[in-house]
Amino acid sequence: MDPATKQKVIYITYLIAALDITWLFLQFSITPYLARRLGFDTIWFGYLQTTVGVIQLLGGPIYGRFADVFGARAALSTSCLASMVYFILLTMADSTFMLFIHKLPAVFMHVLPGAQMVVADLSESKNRADALGKLGLCFGIGMIAGSSLGGTLSTRFGEKFAASFAAVGSFVSLLLVWNFIPKQTKIHTTRESDKKGSSKSVFNLGEITRLMKFPGVSKTFTVKIIAGLPSGIFQVMFSIIAMNFFQLQAEQNGYLMAYFGIVQMVIQGAVIGRLTARFSEFSLLLLSVGISSLVGLGLAMMNNVFQFCFIVIPMMFSLSVFNVITDSMLTKSVSPSDTGTMLGLCASAQSLLRTVGPTIGGFLYETYGVPSFGYIKFVTNAVVFCFLLSTGGRPQPYRP
Repeated sequence: MDPATKQKVIYITYLIAALDITWLFLQFSITPYLARRLGFDTIWFGYLQTTVGVIQLLGGPIYGRFADVFGARAALSTSCLASMVYFILLTMADSTFMLFIHKLPAVFMHVLPGAQMVVADLSESKNRADALGKLGLCFGIGMIAGSSLGGTLSTRFGEKFAASFAAVGSFVSLLLVWNFIPKQTKIHTTRESDKKGSSKSVFNLGEITRLMKFPGVSKTFTVKIIAGLPSGIFQVMFSIIAMNFFQLQAEQNGYLMAYFGIVQMVIQGAVIGRLTARFSEFSLLLLSVGISSLVGLGLAMMNNVFQFCFIVIPMMFSLSVFNVITDSMLTKSVSPSDTGTMLGLCASAQSLLRTVGPTIGGFLYETYGVPSFGYIKFVTNAVVFCFLLSTGGRPQPYRP
């Protein structure tokens, strides 16, 4: 593809990602209140979140491998179709059993990793962090639109109408994929695959796990999981915290999520690109982990939603920089033909956090309260910060 065509595909990919995040956050505004109406307590809601985490944990690496083998269009189409089924089942969720069943299509719902693969394939290595950061801008737009829509639609027209709206939106995303995303976005896939003699099987675990043997990958991946665990726990429990600790209604929670989106849009659209142009990725990784540790102290001491709104700014900054930098470092450490699988593993890391997060978070919330999330975040990130300082090391780019 010529540069103009590449840029057009990247812009369409940004749009598809923004729409997908919109429908995802619309669902986030529905599920907690639907679960409460069906009689779920904090522990059972944690089980529901854990179910989603397990499903996506299993699906992430396979989806990434599927994207590498069959191409971007097939991967994104599969994700959009899964989202349609997911929201259709949500409209039918009138019992505890159906609320769990509607989560099953989440095994294929990986539009954001698919979009990251397209952007990583079509962007230059030196501009990759900035290009991936712009996907965070799309995330912020989707968070604002989805949270506002979800709260408003579910309050005024009911939860089933809001879920149906999201199903139609997923179909629109599918049409965009079919019409604008090329079948394959990788330049060197065929030649490199033939040279390595690698298997074309999607379920080849050896092809997935071998990426951990590349220089620097295991260390970065371990840091991504350990430092991200406290944030993952807080995120999966936030809907419960908003309802019980902050005493927010569905519409108010939607406005708060929209505020998160605005902050993230500013950070990922206007800040990260400038930072990556001036500072090394390792320095930015240290900065994000250090700030995240201080954010933990703020979370431990907050008493109301107004104090939390001030904490959100450094929290979203550290989280955004951390995710973009670690994803960029990991994709640069593997061959271009393996970026999809690598991003699938990154998605599985997030799913792992959502798997263990609800169980840990439910226990901490019931036993020690909201401040416990902040103290764990402070201690964990402080330890990771010291580890990075002591071991040093810079990301090692892939060399054929």
